[in-house]
Amino acid sequence: MQGRSRDQRDLFDAESMAGGLLEPGSVYAFLAEHRMALFPEELFADLFRSSRGRPSVPADVVATVLVLQTLNGLSDREAAEAVTFDLRWKAACGLAVQAPAFHPTTLTYWRRRLAGSERPNRIFEAITAVVTETGILTGKARRALDSTVLEDAVATQDTVTQLIAAIRRVAREVTGGKDAVVEHCTRYDYSQPGKPRIAWDDPAARDELVSALVSDAIALLAHLDVASLPEGEQQVVALLAVVAGQDVEPAEGSDGTDGRWRIARKVAYDRVISTVDPETRHAHKTVHQRRNGFKAHVVVEPVTGLITATALTKAAGPASADGTVGIDLLATDTTLSLEAVEPSEVADQEPVVAQVPVEVLADSAYGTGEALAALEKAGHTAIIKPWPLRPAIPGGFTIEDFTVDETAGTVTCPNGLTRRITAKRKVTFGAACRECPLRERCTTAARGRKLDLHPHDALQRAHRANAQDPGFQESYRTFRPMVERSIAWLTRGNRKVRYRGITKNDHWLHHRAAAVNLRRLLTLGLQRTAGTWAITPA
Repeated sequence: MQGRSRDQRDLFDAESMAGGLLEPGSVYAFLAEHRMALFPEELFADLFRSSRGRPSVPADVVATVLVLQTLNGLSDREAAEAVTFDLRWKAACGLAVQAPAFHPTTLTYWRRRLAGSERPNRIFEAITAVVTETGILTGKARRALDSTVLEDAVATQDTVTQLIAAIRRVAREVTGGKDAVVEHCTRYDYSQPGKPRIAWDDPAARDELVSALVSDAIALLAHLDVASLPEGEQQVVALLAVVAGQDVEPAEGSDGTDGRWRIARKVAYDRVISTVDPETRHAHKTVHQRRNGFKAHVVVEPVTGLITATALTKAAGPASADGTVGIDLLATDTTLSLEAVEPSEVADQEPVVAQVPVEVLADSAYGTGEALAALEKAGHTAIIKPWPLRPAIPGGFTIEDFTVDETAGTVTCPNGLTRRITAKRKVTFGAACRECPLRERCTTAARGRKLDLHPHDALQRAHRANAQDPGFQESYRTFRPMVERSIAWLTRGNRKVRYRGITKNDHWLHHRAAAVNLRRLLTLGLQRTAGTWAITPA
């Protein structure tokens, strides 16, 4: 059953005895005074549907600890110790000076309950509700989109380590897997601890080991009846299949049927880098800077620095692209929503929810044609740095130098030649390029210049033209860099995540964003007056 905090204070209540030591305007002082208003017990009532059993730790106390834990970047054990020995934490939680803390696993239990509920990010939603009630974002007609890489909590594994670990995991977790490994994986001793004992500087020895491991993996996969396995075990087998295929290729002179393999001379797209956490990925912030982990996406109001929406994804892959995630995330920003009843002949029609149009500021990663189209459909104004145009020849013509007539379905090149756009939006100039006087500035292809027009080419051209407007440039330079400040607050001391997998780390990210927002609101002058949240600047 759900536990409840007592309204009456203890004789040795930490706030009563040491509350005067709390810094005014700090998160600790605020939670000590307004904890129960910010996190009322009904906010968590659905987590405890039964009124029977031992009462839980009060929800307002746990929510307070989760906020302070993510704000300070502590582990569960460190947070429990802080509740026991730090008077600031005791005052914030409404505990007595001599009160012991709960066991660290209590936080794990609560996070699991929240994760399994219909509203796993309700603590972030509670802070966002405060933001909305204060009206601090009223009239703020801009939102900035950005992302940053968070490092994972596991070690990156090489191909050999992943193959061995994946086969061992099948033996441990798949029904009948242990016997199957013994029977079909005979080329290597998988009970042997540590890395294989071979001459690692000998290419032939490495290829022989890789061939043995891949052959064992293929034999094991061929034996297992995946369709008959439970979903969890199917995922284990699927991981083995991915690991066995992503980093290897047939050896020189082999077609892959003779059991000879080697490490591939390339990096697989969307490569799994650890069997301990299969959802972590390589990420490139620049050509020379690579990190491993996840990507945190944010929507930020650039003037106040408040994070209005956030999400965590893999660090690579099409589903994690900034333009894709950022635009979808913007649509979930509840601080932009309002209810408006549109005229209708149906008397009992539900109110239509619409978003207030805003200027959306972002770098060129968000300037895809699909993203621009989605923003235009939603009524937003894209203040997004256009994608750079790369000519086929350095210093030569770009696609911008070709005139596109969508109505006529034609494209005219810089030399005045016109060709039709095919159904797949391809344009071929072909033999006409052979004697063209501008060929050296256009193409080196023997068959002439070819174009692949984006479905939203017209929108992208209009956006590039609009980006030259002084007003566009001024707005971008003034407000776009402000999002970096919010990301710095979000990641300060927390660049590395503590958990495995997207789900757990996404919940952590929402708690972290909630804590950062609360601290920012207090800096801006958050007060509770007559039962209402308000901003009262100092």
